Amino acid sequence: MIDLYYYTSPNARKILIALEELGLEYNIKWTDITAGDQFAEEYVEVNPNSKVPAIVDCDGPDGRPLPLFESGAILIYLAEKTGKLLPADPVLRYETIAWVFWQVANQGPMAGQAAHFSTYAPKAGHDIPYARGRYANEINRVYKVLDDHLEDREYIVGDSYTIADIASFTWTRVAKGHGIALGDYPNVARWSALIAERPAAKVKVNDAREAQAMHDNKNYSKEQFQTLFRPEGQSV
Repeated sequence: MIDLYYYTSPNARKILIALEELGLEYNIKWTDITAGDQFAEEYVEVNPNSKVPAIVDCDGPDGRPLPLFESGAILIYLAEKTGKLLPADPVLRYETIAWVFWQVANQGPMAGQAAHFSTYAPKAGHDIPYARGRYANEINRVYKVLDDHLEDREYIVGDSYTIADIASFTWTRVAKGHGIALGDYPNVARWSALIAERPAAKVKVNDAREAQAMHDNKNYSKEQFQTLFRPEGQSV
């Protein structure tokens, strides 16, 4: 059994989709990052970076429990554990890993910052035109990289669906939230629609808190904003 420390977010959803695709048994450990659950001592023992997602594989290597954080590392681990979603061919394998790294270092962070400075920060009274422009330009550049790459291929790597597709898809499915119109990137739009049709991509968490969290994500209270973003030099 794998415990998934989860809150509704693109990074956490990566792991949810992967677990479904791989047919692994898992248990959702709801981690409300708007309430500060990520700073609880027991959670920091699993993820010292106090973010979601994280997992604990109760049947890890040699039967030992394995706590693991960072979505890219978790995806690679789950793929290696099952022998799926990561090509056996060494060239394609490392290409897949490179695109996973690209996603966690570029698409995710730039999309997150674009959404923050265009949507969340202004609602809290922090409207910074330079930041809005900086991250809007960068996330558009990132989408062009992916769009160009997908011009002559169905999936990101080779001829099959991999963890590279999962990593990027969970962000393109919420592209509007970080200021991207997928219609401007037709190859990404085609690829994203293809992934969206997979049963695992449609998985829903059977917890009423999921719908509430999706609502809250659009309307953070002052307290939730403080907990999530800790502006003006606040410490944990």
